[in-house]
Amino acid sequence: MKASVRPLSLKISEIFLSLQGESSRVGLPSVFVRLTGCPLRCVWCDTAYAFSGGQTMSLPDILAEVARHGVAHVCVTGGEPLAQPACLPLLSKLSDAGYAVSLETSGALDISGVDVRVSRIVDLKAPGSGEFDRNRWQNLALLTSNDELKLVLKDRADYEWARQLIVDCQLAALCPVLLSPVEGELAATTLADWILVDRLPVRFQLQLHKVLWGKMRGR
Repeated sequence: MKASVRPLSLKISEIFLSLQGESSRVGLPSVFVRLTGCPLRCVWCDTAYAFSGGQTMSLPDILAEVARHGVAHVCVTGGEPLAQPACLPLLSKLSDAGYAVSLETSGALDISGVDVRVSRIVDLKAPGSGEFDRNRWQNLALLTSNDELKLVLKDRADYEWARQLIVDCQLAALCPVLLSPVEGELAATTLADWILVDRLPVRFQLQLHKVLWGKMRGR
């Protein structure tokens, strides 16, 4: 008698409907699937509650919950979603189901196994994050025009690092590049002015969900 095969499962922090607050998809109604766990500890992390806890859900249950919300866009985030191996089949199953899928990842883990239909939003860690040494630079060579790079900046030193990286590595030729200020550390207008002075080929962004709802969970 064959043993039954248990469906793959993941530890889920939360699944909720909101407007996409970042990336080129900003403003789009999206279902967010936030996975539990992260090997990084960025000093400005705003989702530390996802480091632990959550509930174990099977892939079929996750897909059913996503479908219940009835929108076309899905964002898989964390924590660091790629820290759970079953994240890869989840991304593929969501793509198979016809969703436009994006993945928010720190860039500290290998992105090569991510389904090619998924837009990988890679958050390169600036020196001020405290996790600069965790950047997996090999990921840059894997980026396509379907992906995006996000750089969150704390101060002028972070900006200078980002500007040099954008020029030296010709990042804008790889994929769209997004620059964001750390809330409470770098004024949004200051970063916007720096970008304009230097004519950087990037997109400035704020976290729309925080503008609308502050730090409310599930938004």
